[in-house]
Amino acid sequence: MTAYAVSLRAALRPRERVIVQPVLDGLFLATVFTVTYHKLQWQLAGSLTLSDVLTSVFLLLFVWDRIERSDGRLERTAAVALGFMVAFAIVYLIGFYALETGEALAQWAKGMVKFVLHGGFLVAGVALLARRSLSFYWVTLGAFVIGIAVNALYGVAQLLFEELAGVNLDAILIQPITARETAIGLFGVVGGTDRILRPNALTGDPNHIGIELVIPILLLAPLYLRLERRHPLRAPIAALLVFLLVVELATLSRSGLLGLGCGALVLAFPYRRYLGRTAFLVPFGAFLAIVGVIVLSRLEFFMTIFRVRTNVSRASTSPHFAVYEFIPDVLSRHPLLGLGLNNFSVYYEFVTGRPDFGPHSFYVATLVETGLIGTALFVAFVYWVFRRLGDARRLGRLFAAQDHPLSKRLRPLAWGMTAAFVGTLAANLFYLTMTFYYFYVFAALAVALPVVFGRAVRAP
Repeated sequence: MTAYAVSLRAALRPRERVIVQPVLDGLFLATVFTVTYHKLQWQLAGSLTLSDVLTSVFLLLFVWDRIERSDGRLERTAAVALGFMVAFAIVYLIGFYALETGEALAQWAKGMVKFVLHGGFLVAGVALLARRSLSFYWVTLGAFVIGIAVNALYGVAQLLFEELAGVNLDAILIQPITARETAIGLFGVVGGTDRILRPNALTGDPNHIGIELVIPILLLAPLYLRLERRHPLRAPIAALLVFLLVVELATLSRSGLLGLGCGALVLAFPYRRYLGRTAFLVPFGAFLAIVGVIVLSRLEFFMTIFRVRTNVSRASTSPHFAVYEFIPDVLSRHPLLGLGLNNFSVYYEFVTGRPDFGPHSFYVATLVETGLIGTALFVAFVYWVFRRLGDARRLGRLFAAQDHPLSKRLRPLAWGMTAAFVGTLAANLFYLTMTFYYFYVFAALAVALPVVFGRAVRAP
């Protein structure tokens, strides 16, 4: 009887894998696609986004699948990612002892739940990508980019509905699903009648979508420039780049433009010879033409917006720089581990009078909430991601020396991800998006890049 049971289980296991793997991959891709859709959230024991739900199910299935197959192996990159997440968790858990109020504990608990989901997805995502094919990696990258592009497209629709018909598109499409009231961002009023609208798309904040757009723009640009002239994706990617650049400007996000500019400087050296070629001049000219037509149609209105957004007076910039003044005060009291995860707003409610006042800088949040130890750990994590991207670029040069066809894809992709990473780091000087889900998805794609391409070459 026992032998029969064992043989039956052995016979069924391959069939179970046929079912589990597509479901696991589907959940993974669905999470990657919707990772920037922050408006799709519900108040159930706190804020619960669609990505949170998908990730929770994905992680449960991932762990169950590994247990069922008695497979505890982790590829080296996934193991290093796990090591970083465990180290971060230890810092956050020790920071628990700095909490002083019930509100602080609630904020800390909310931050820990998000961290477990985000960190778990990073580790599981790298482990999954390391065992999948190169084509699956491209599908994942496509899901990530297209998901952000769909988000941007919703932002354009949101802007047109509000501008032309005075209709809040969120009230029609989002509110019935989430029971939450959301709307497009209103920056101000010009001339008493003309409103300055800033699309926030499905992110909830114009600066969030502006900074998130930095990644697909910088990532796609070198890939597009290296595509063969008759490649079927050449024209669609060029059109997508023009569209994303226009939406980037529409958000009026200075942090987004700062990140885009810093990332462009990274690409300027290796791709400077492409700046005078048709592949660059045609889409860039189309972008300038579209922006020119829009601006000239309402020149005075857009000149006012330009003056406002380029104003560097103390009143316009002080909220972004003033938060850096809080760092010495906190480090003098809690130098090693800070105030505790997600507790900036609680601590400084006494200073600002606002319970929701964020640090407006990822680096301020890191120093204030995790102290010198947490900051040093984050610096090590950033260095590791850069090292993995450097490995990918070196692998691409090796492929090029061997005249391997994958070099035409790996090298521009590695440079694009490096530029996107630099751009994201720069944009977060004055904003706080690197705690969001999309950053962990991008990190998983970045550190898994040399593993996937290296295995693709070794497989034959």
